[in-house]
Amino acid sequence: MTARFVLIFLFVVFISSIRAQTVSNIAAIVAQIDHDRILRLANEALELKPPAVTDEIATNSAGGPHDFFSQADYAWPNPTNKNGLPFVGRDGESNPNVFTYHRLAMRNMKDAVAALAAAYVITGDDKYVRKANELLRVFFLDDKTKMNPNLQYAQAVLGSATGEPYGIIDTLHLAELAVAIPFLEKSPAFDKSVDAGLKKWFGDYTDWILSSTNGIKEMNNPNNHSIACFVQLASFAKFTGNQKVFELSQQKFKETLFPNQMTNNGSFPRELKRTKPYGYSIFQADNLATLCVLLSTTNEDFWNIKLADGRTPKDSVDFIYPYLADKNKWLADGRPKDVMHWDDWPAREPCLIFAYAEFGDEKYLALWKKLNSDPSDLEIRRNMAITQPLLWLKQ
Repeated sequence: MTARFVLIFLFVVFISSIRAQTVSNIAAIVAQIDHDRILRLANEALELKPPAVTDEIATNSAGGPHDFFSQADYAWPNPTNKNGLPFVGRDGESNPNVFTYHRLAMRNMKDAVAALAAAYVITGDDKYVRKANELLRVFFLDDKTKMNPNLQYAQAVLGSATGEPYGIIDTLHLAELAVAIPFLEKSPAFDKSVDAGLKKWFGDYTDWILSSTNGIKEMNNPNNHSIACFVQLASFAKFTGNQKVFELSQQKFKETLFPNQMTNNGSFPRELKRTKPYGYSIFQADNLATLCVLLSTTNEDFWNIKLADGRTPKDSVDFIYPYLADKNKWLADGRPKDVMHWDDWPAREPCLIFAYAEFGDEKYLALWKKLNSDPSDLEIRRNMAITQPLLWLKQ
């Protein structure tokens, strides 16, 4: 039995080593493809004035100047009341007049730091790290400008809710920030006090999600919101070293997120019922793939999880792949156009490059390279939390 155990252990180590080498090779491919883009974005980030939630006061917020605030995108003034309250929902139809400054400030900061971290990876130049220090300190840590570690007032519905559980999706982009910071930590130019402060901030925010009413509801949401929530929790747990939350994320993936949301053909029925079924299906495929990357360890590859009925996470990528390759096929198969933002989908979806890294099928890479890496539509950008895949492949 002992000899057999040793053989099994050595086999697992061998397979893990081969897989690590393969992912490393693909990271090199992505670094080559994205080289000029990374440096362009990083050099633009060097000129960015550090954004902060305190730059613009949200007059409709029930919170204070350090509290992140946003309004529900699909909530509109009530036409039956002169004051427009309470706002009413129109699924999939984004109200252009909602408060978005805090959300954009967070995304601009995150995109900049991710580009700076990627530029440091390919150049080793500490100037990118020093700028990232500044951006992170202003947004999260400085007393005058910091954001409080909660989303109690996110996606408020004016007249009825000061914040909604689904508002937690507004910090989905921070999952990439938690992946980027460990690369900055490799530089002597990265401020240790900033690093320690960030670990505390993300630890505090994780605790708030796990204990608040809104956080608990979001973790148990039966649609895309719970998957997006656990993308965040898994990423934050890896960054802060919270093994308990990491294992909770693994457990939830296996027991509910994956088996309860994806059906046998790789689609997500709850998302197909929405008024933007194409965009939501892409969003789900991306986030499920991202969770597979985050949750996999040397002992367990989450891509290879197989349910009793044969479903695997790869099915989600294979369902959406033909529709990413040819959007007209979505219509030809009898599926409706999204009510908004149809024209700007798809973009360079991370599920494709992650599936290529795992399975080596060249069709995933070929399509990924063809798609737009930096869409201008703000709604598309809101749904694309991963802007620097190099960081994810090298982690």
